Amino acid sequence: MNRNSIVKVQTSWQQVVDAAPGAGKLFYTNLFAADPSLRALFRGDIDQQAMKLMQMINAAVGMLNDTPRLIPILQQLSRRHVSYQVKDSHYQTVGEALIKTLSQGLGAAFTPDVKAAWLEVYGVMVSVMLDEAHASA
Repeated sequence: MNRNSIVKVQTSWQQVVDAAPGAGKLFYTNLFAADPSLRALFRGDIDQQAMKLMQMINAAVGMLNDTPRLIPILQQLSRRHVSYQVKDSHYQTVGEALIKTLSQGLGAAFTPDVKAAWLEVYGVMVSVMLDEAHASA
């Protein structure tokens, strides 16, 4: 991840947090619209899950400048996702739902450069998570 992408992701994420308090719920609406079968992977209260998602993204975005701390957290998250029966293909759907949610939350501020930065950062995170999932399988 390059520094410019990290700054764009961190800046735009703060805008989402400030402007779209329902972004977590919106994400899950987008995710389940893209693939209704994923709803079965979530057994608990989706509102609580939305809050956890926002906290997790907030923490990860905050650690983008500290990959030695971030990578083990992503690896642990990946192992939990394996136990939840998350498949490799789900990461693509999640990424698409995330990008759609960011676009909805940021509106005109979701420029092509911001989108490219999010795609880069998400791609790196998914790569770490998939490597761990395959290693622990």
